[in-house]
Amino acid sequence: MEPQPRGGGKRVRMNIREEFLPFSRPSIGDREVVEVTACLRSGWITTGQKCLDLETRFRERTGARCAVSLTSATAGMHLLLLALGIGPGDEVITPSLTFASTVNQIVLAGAVPVFVDVNYDTLNLKVSEVEGAITPRTKAVIPVHFAGAPADMAPLLDVARRKGVAVIEDAAHAIGTVCRGTHAGGFGCPAIFSFHPIKNITTGEGGMVTLDDETLERKIRLLRFHGIERDAWKRYGKGGDPSYDIREPGFKYNLTDIQAALGVVQMDRVEEFNARRRLLAGLYRDGLSGIDGLDLPGVPAYPHEHPWHLFVVKVSALPRERFMEGLAERNIGYGLHFPAVHRLAFVRERFGDASSRLPETERAADRILSLPLFPDMTEGDIAYVCEAVREILGR
Repeated sequence: MEPQPRGGGKRVRMNIREEFLPFSRPSIGDREVVEVTACLRSGWITTGQKCLDLETRFRERTGARCAVSLTSATAGMHLLLLALGIGPGDEVITPSLTFASTVNQIVLAGAVPVFVDVNYDTLNLKVSEVEGAITPRTKAVIPVHFAGAPADMAPLLDVARRKGVAVIEDAAHAIGTVCRGTHAGGFGCPAIFSFHPIKNITTGEGGMVTLDDETLERKIRLLRFHGIERDAWKRYGKGGDPSYDIREPGFKYNLTDIQAALGVVQMDRVEEFNARRRLLAGLYRDGLSGIDGLDLPGVPAYPHEHPWHLFVVKVSALPRERFMEGLAERNIGYGLHFPAVHRLAFVRERFGDASSRLPETERAADRILSLPLFPDMTEGDIAYVCEAVREILGR
């Protein structure tokens, strides 16, 4: 793929594609269209049987006893923190390389985010540093299965049990993630999945909480729909009782059947999607190997299955802004996952500068960039991106 010199030893610039290659694009087929259309024509489009079907698929895939569909993963984080009683004066441990939504919810609950460093290669939480970060005020730890690579859950859960601290899996990237034989969401602690359009399956927007605690599940179901014990399906279906009572006020976080109809089909195709992502990630690893100033994604050393939600490289050969400009000039999209949360203005102003405690996060933060990766990409698309990367860094 290296541009070949012509007369005078000058490199030949690659041919620029005319069509923009997006960073991500959902894979929507005819069956998804048929099922969503059928839902629209059924006359029942809010929370109902399709949402129950999607929850069933998540229980079956993860092994969790309970699953609750929601409008977003952020809604799941909000409700879990609330249901676990996390509030003012409490501390929650999280990596800084995560979506800002997590820290937003911690802060909005009145709690304090405590940042623990990541491993530079996988960008997953350094489990070895969690125990030292736990104080009498710590109420929860939130590991992230970054880009689909599983965090090492066994030692983390051991520390949490010994210290009496809750664990909430951030499984937003992890549909298809398996660690030592257990699917994300199946470790006995609450887990939160996302169905945003860039994720491995989508419902447009949406999320799911899986858990094994039926008491906690009932509380989340109440909180997701105003505190009403019976949703519309039970109140307005045949023989339903439209009356209700509220013992605790709640929110409006229920997924619709229109979205769930899309999600059910997507779940039926998730193995197809993830197999394609693995193949494409392998092509990237082959095509980008051996480039000076470019670090490829690391993978955990322990047994795991990786669904490759993202392909995150680290660029050190030149400033990231210049690398992004080079991709844009060649009609290639990209993403940034994620701007380090400890650097956000409101976090620094409220909680101080944590950079000295996070050397690996700091090392990665200015280098990370997500290359295009989605199931409908072709092998030619991957080859084009690899050629572009080699040309940009080679210059």
